[in-house]
Parts: sequence; structure tokens; C-alpha cells
Amino acid sequence: MKKLLILGAGTAGTMMANHLNKKLNKNEWSITIIDQDEKHYYQPGFLFIPFEIYSEKDVIKEKRRFLPPGVEFIQSPIQIIEAEKNQVKLNDGKIIPYDILIIATGCRIVPSEIEGLDEGWRKNIFDFYTFDGSVALRNKLKEWKGGRLVVHLAEMPIKCPVAPLEFLFLSDWFFAKKGIRKDVDITYVTPLGSAFTKPRASAVLGNLFVTKNIHIVPNFNVSHVEADQNKLVSLDGKEVEYDLLVTIPTNMGDEMIERSGLGDELNFVPTDKHTLQSKNYENIFVIGDATDIPASKAGSVAHFEAEILTENIISFINNKPLEAKFDGHANCYIESGYNKAFLIDFNYDVEPVEGTFPLAGIGPFSLLKETRINHLGKMAFKFIYWNMLLKGIPIPTVPPHMKTSGKKL
Repeated sequence: MKKLLILGAGTAGTMMANHLNKKLNKNEWSITIIDQDEKHYYQPGFLFIPFEIYSEKDVIKEKRRFLPPGVEFIQSPIQIIEAEKNQVKLNDGKIIPYDILIIATGCRIVPSEIEGLDEGWRKNIFDFYTFDGSVALRNKLKEWKGGRLVVHLAEMPIKCPVAPLEFLFLSDWFFAKKGIRKDVDITYVTPLGSAFTKPRASAVLGNLFVTKNIHIVPNFNVSHVEADQNKLVSLDGKEVEYDLLVTIPTNMGDEMIERSGLGDELNFVPTDKHTLQSKNYENIFVIGDATDIPASKAGSVAHFEAEILTENIISFINNKPLEAKFDGHANCYIESGYNKAFLIDFNYDVEPVEGTFPLAGIGPFSLLKETRINHLGKMAFKFIYWNMLLKGIPIPTVPPHMKTSGKKL
């Protein structure tokens, strides 16, 4: 019996377990998935917790309930991948061999990468990229009376590149509903030259900064934080003062990747951007946030990658060329407050443009436009995530490759 081993039972790993359980010959292959955590978190929901739109029960479920029968689940920290020996060593010393390995270990925020950040952590410096961080920020916002709110992006790449913008727009709405918007100065501090990485989308979203009275400090490369003085300081000496700092620190891959010698300087695994095969080991494949590919680190990307990677693993098993190609397809709703949202759909070669999605001329969603239907799509995604995406069920009319129909290219 040959063994396919998946590291990580988050979004990407769980989808791969479900896809491959349907495809592999169970008389020839076994599937094992390893993760140290018992709970599965709906990470897009973390954005809504500080504003009391979602609660804990919306974002937490048991990992095991989303894994198909017959897939072995080992709950354990992983010490190291010994790629030359085709095996993984767990923290307790147990050795798990594999014939094919899928790395789906995701990424994490690393506040310690920014000097001084720890000194104000969870006092007047918060994050919303972790469950604990979003809950702590919710509790802080309940009592906060106003002042200078600074939302800070340390560096790219990050999980869900639009989330900082969504937090800004939802903050504007949240404080307006509380009746204290006039008492809150909202500023976005970013190392980018504009609001977003894609020029067309940045121009559209940047207009919201003006209408919502949100300030932006671009090209700000952080040096350190002076937590006792409530200051962000850049490498060239610029300073931004805050009363409440919401930061998106450096994102890095799992520390185990570094211990295994498989990652780059941020612990992301060098990966072929089309086949999702490791650039260094032919029987290792990488998916989701663990890769170094130039695609968004988002759940939709992992969903599209999973369909491509499943095809390529079947081809690999049958000694055939890896002909399925991932095109960098990403699909993101962007909450803009007041029960409205934008939608963007793009890939490696095509940036977000206007149009209709998923059906040309019909929609019902509008691309790069602010609509209530887009907001309803965003809110419906939680149901789709728990009931379709994790289980490897394709979404009708939304294939893994980006469609050009319906787009004003």
C-alpha cells in the first residue's frame, strides 16, 4: 500500500483530502493528514468578529467532521520533513513515511519581526488575522471612545490582500453606527504606493478613501514601533502616531518548513506556479498559503488550486506529464460597509476589471462595482465554505481557470 501524506488540515489540506479520496484507488493508496490543531477556523470570518457581525460559533468547527471516512487523521505537531528519506518526523519522534507529500501548512503572522510590536501587543496594538486577535480587538472596540486609528500593513505577501482595506471600510461604518465617527481619525499605513496591488482595482478602491475620509500613508516601510510613545517609525525616519494600532505584521510560512530546509527567507516553499509541484522534489506538491507562487494567499485560490493539483497528482501517479496548469485565478469579495461590497476576479495575466460574474451579461454579481448583491455573496460564502469548498464540491459556473466571458477586457 502506497501512502499519500498531507501536512495541514486547514482549508487547502482538507480540500485535497476530499478531492483525492474520491480519485485514488483505495486498494493501492492510503491517505493520511497531519495537523496539530483539533479546531478548524473559518479565517475569512475573523474580519467580522471585531465588529460583532460574526461570533465565535460562526468560525470554529471540528476538523475531523470535514475529513472523509477512510482518511487517517493524526493530531500532532510536526518536527521536520526529511525529504531525502521520503518521511516526516513528528514531535514525539514517530516517523511517517510517504510516497507523495502535499504541503498545506499555510502561513502565520509573526509580530516579532517588527521591533517594539510585542511591547504594546493586545494593549493598544492588535491584529485580526488570528482568532485570539480578532476576539481581543472586539473587546477593545467595545470600550474605545475614539482617537487615532491606524491600520498598518508591514509587508507583502499577506493572507487575503484585500482584508486590510475591508477592515478600514468596516471601521468607518462601525464607528458611524456608534455615533462616534467624527471622533475617529482613520489612517492606512502601507509599504505599497497605493491602496492595493492591482492598479485598476487600486484606483476604484482608492476613491473610497476620499468619500469615507480615510487617510493613506503610502510607501511606508516600517523600521520599528515605539510602543511607549504610540508611534510607527519608518526606515527613512517618518513617524505616524496612533491611539489604537491594528497591524498586519509580516506573514511567514510554518517554522517547520525552515527546520526542514525547504523554504525561502519567509519559509514559503519554492513551487512551480502552474503545476504546484515542488521545484526541488518531484514527489512533493505544495498548495495554498504555503507556496511562494505570485498568487493571492486566499481561500478561493486554494480552492482553484485544489482542482488543478488533484489532476496533476493523478497524472504523476500514472507517470504522465503534469498537464493541468493553474493560472493564478483569484476571486475576492471586498466588504465596503453599509451592507455593500465589491467583487474582483483575476489571474496571473488579467487584473481585476469591470463586468458580470459568474455569467456573462447576467451576473448576478458585478465586478469592480459596489453593490448590495456582492455583499450578500460575501455573507453567503460562509455557508459555501463549510458545506461545499471544504468537502471538495465544485461550485457551479465557477471553474478553476478564470473565465474571460463577462469581463470588459
